Amino acid sequence: MDEISTQSGGKEEMFQENLNITLRPIALSDVDKVSKFCLWDTYTSKEQALNYIKDHAISHPWHRVICIENRAIGTISVTPFYHGSDVCRGELGYVLAHKYWGKGIVTKAVKMVVDSVFKEWPKLKRLQALVHVGNKGSQRVLEKAGFEKEGVLRNYIVMKGEIVDSIMFSVLVE
Repeated sequence: MDEISTQSGGKEEMFQENLNITLRPIALSDVDKVSKFCLWDTYTSKEQALNYIKDHAISHPWHRVICIENRAIGTISVTPFYHGSDVCRGELGYVLAHKYWGKGIVTKAVKMVVDSVFKEWPKLKRLQALVHVGNKGSQRVLEKAGFEKEGVLRNYIVMKGEIVDSIMFSVLVE
């Protein structure tokens, strides 16, 4: 079995390069969610999570499950902007089970998405991601995946009932 190790405190992170990280379409059997930095409230029942998957995630144009050795550990999505001058951009979002944080898994998944989504959607020229100012781990993920920090958007979004600042990151098609 592949080993995954990390050291806390911002020290060097390592994971086996041959770790089998894959992305696959979401299914009803994928009910585990991480929601600390998500816009929605934590699900209080399995039924709520199943309804979200059934009613929103499965029909989403680009929503995938992050898997290690075929075991679901998170999700990643790209939401396109469909109208007028916005058709050239999409928004990236992801969640990962807490026990896998800091191991380079999401960074690899984000790189996989960037490599494929620009090819799949030829009109897409910009992929952007909004990150809560307190989510330092996600900021590092995006920077390691080649995204550039564009700036802080003050009082930008409501997160679980509170108006918070967000940081805009983006990567452009090469």
